[in-house]
Amino acid sequence: MSTTGATADPPPNSRKGPGPGDPLAALGSLPGVAESVESVRKAVDRVYGHRVMRRRSNEITPEAALRGARGSAALSGADWALEEVRRRSDFSGDGARTMGAALRLTAEAGQLLSIWRQSPLRVLARLHLVAAAVGAEWVGRPRREGEPVDEPLIGLPLPSAAEAHGRLEGLSELIIAGGSAPALVTAAIVHGELLALRPFASHNGLVARTAERIVLIGSGLDPKSVCPAEVGHAELGQEAYLKALEGYVSGAPEGVAAWIAHCGRAVELGARESTAVCEALQRGAA
Repeated sequence: MSTTGATADPPPNSRKGPGPGDPLAALGSLPGVAESVESVRKAVDRVYGHRVMRRRSNEITPEAALRGARGSAALSGADWALEEVRRRSDFSGDGARTMGAALRLTAEAGQLLSIWRQSPLRVLARLHLVAAAVGAEWVGRPRREGEPVDEPLIGLPLPSAAEAHGRLEGLSELIIAGGSAPALVTAAIVHGELLALRPFASHNGLVARTAERIVLIGSGLDPKSVCPAEVGHAELGQEAYLKALEGYVSGAPEGVAAWIAHCGRAVELGARESTAVCEALQRGAA
């Protein structure tokens, strides 16, 4: 994307496939994006440099996963207290299924890192299968024309199935091709595209946030998965989340930049959460 002159190329959320050059890397030149990338890097460095993190990361990682799952479920309408999530073992009831799906996805994400760069569509299909946890014919594949989408908290216009398929293929090609885009930029675009497209019949929000997690881990930015962006997204609130998403879907450069910045702030807050866990462990309070 070019940010000079009176007009700009369309952002990735309006492309049918990868264009020339490296469009994801080009997003790094949008106003404020470089600052967000640098701020995220510093936040991640701080938590990785913590004395407790260096010695006891095997305790921080599962705690971050639990808190991330809780945050993602909250954004999909299941806002539970952390201790309730920790206490419960049965998530089969109607009110608990979203939380159960978020927990399963968080556990599954680490198993799919090696596949993501080679076959992101295969990973997304697997994530939907894990989230839905039913044997219906529509599970694990992109929706078809006329099929309803159960994503009531996202009221944006729904692209046609044909458009969703085309853009999903284009996103997949960009990921497979690789490039020099910062991890934050790639993670934010993957997250935003999946929310904008809602390619599956259900659980798109949970899948999108898990895909963001996979990018952040697999890129090497957060290899131990201790900076759960889902925590930050939940802390920033659903209203801010949806407003930032609207900016992304608009395709305007400032809207895309604001979405990337929002995702960056979420990662920073996730890092802060794990830093607090480190501090508690250091005090012997957790």
